[in-house]
Amino acid sequence: MTRTRVIGLAGWSGAGKTTLLTKLIPVLRRRGLTVATVKHAHHAFDIDQPGKDSYQHREAGASEVIVSSSRRWVQIHEVGDEPEASLADLLLRVAPRDLVVVEGFKREAHPKLEVFRDANEREPLHPDDPHILAVASDRPFPQARIPVLPLDDVDAIADAVMGLAEPLASVVARLKDHRSDHGPAH
Repeated sequence: MTRTRVIGLAGWSGAGKTTLLTKLIPVLRRRGLTVATVKHAHHAFDIDQPGKDSYQHREAGASEVIVSSSRRWVQIHEVGDEPEASLADLLLRVAPRDLVVVEGFKREAHPKLEVFRDANEREPLHPDDPHILAVASDRPFPQARIPVLPLDDVDAIADAVMGLAEPLASVVARLKDHRSDHGPAH
């Protein structure tokens, strides 16, 4: 937990979080930062393919599988009847990086930038979430208590992300405190 800082991208499905993140990561990398991401998936998902050895290991009942090569490694942990891993637990599993960007987990108590798209026809999250510190939007919010950035201005968003990210240890402590006060939140 040395230099790592954390910021989240939160918003409704279809707001463009992943699209923004795929544009944001190269800008942050050009600025010399190492970047990791944590992504919340709402439904069962699989990164493994039927027929592959690791898939067969899990199908046979292995509760954890690590696949490694000279280029990458991945750890698959079957939750089974256990509760879903908390954001704090997941953040503590990320190797030290300059920045961890969390996509999703919109109800958690980490620092966040809201991604808002008017076409979603949903209410913005920022008025009711004190952990949203800025908004990237395709429409203005003149009454916003926080900075509102144009959704297509990736450099300005990168500046905001770098300035608003908080140290990992502080974020993990707040997440654990929030969870004990309010129970699980996704």
